Order: sequence, then C-alpha cells, then structure tokens
Amino acid sequence: MKITSPYEKYKRQSVMGASPGELTLMLYEGCLKFLKLAKSHMEDKNIQEAHNNLIKAGDIISELMATLDTNYDIAAQIMRIYIYIFEEIREANIKKDSGRISGVIELVEEFKDAWGQAVLSDRARRFSEGRLN
Repeated sequence: MKITSPYEKYKRQSVMGASPGELTLMLYEGCLKFLKLAKSHMEDKNIQEAHNNLIKAGDIISELMATLDTNYDIAAQIMRIYIYIFEEIREANIKKDSGRISGVIELVEEFKDAWGQAVLSDRARRFSEGRLN
C-alpha cells in the first residue's frame, strides 16, 4: 500500500475540487515554476535539468493551447501568444538561452495575473448569487 503524505492529499483534493478557471490558473503557476527552475538550472550550467523543466513548461503551454475555447474572438490572439511562448521555450532549450526564458516568464506572469483576477471576479459573482461552494 502506498502511503501518501498530507501535502500530496491536499494537492490532489485541491485539483479535484477546482473550477475550470482555477485549474487554468494552476497551469500558469506550474508553467512559471518550471520556467524559473529551468532558468536557474541553465545559469548553473545544469543543462539536463534545464532541459527537463523546459519540456514540462512546454507541455503545459501545449495543454493550454489544446484546451483554449475558440468560441471567443480573443482566442485567436491568445493562441498566437501561446504559439510564440511555445516557440521561445523550444528555442531557449535548443540554444541554451536563459534570456529567452526571462521574456517568456514575463508573458506567463501576465497571463497568470489576468487569469487570477478573472477567477477572483468569478468567485465574487458566484458568492453574491449564493452559488459559491
């Protein structure tokens, strides 16, 4: 039997109980974590760990691209930015260029901040309607 730490249980429960907006926010946060780790590893000349973390960040961007709701006009603009971010991650990995990672971190932070505001607004709306769980 596998023993699960309290932290792992908490993390699993927070994902299982999250709204779609909160899950998207978690993806941005995870992407930022991996980008920052990759940049640090690249600066420390630990190329393998930088590579591993860039792959994880790229996978998250791919997931965001795959789940983007194209029924909204802004989706095409967001997709172009996601493609740019994905290509910058790929180029940073190929060229071992931490400067490219810095630019991508800024973009993903902007998405995370904007999405965080949207999640808060949604929570406030649901609370005022008496629908907050």
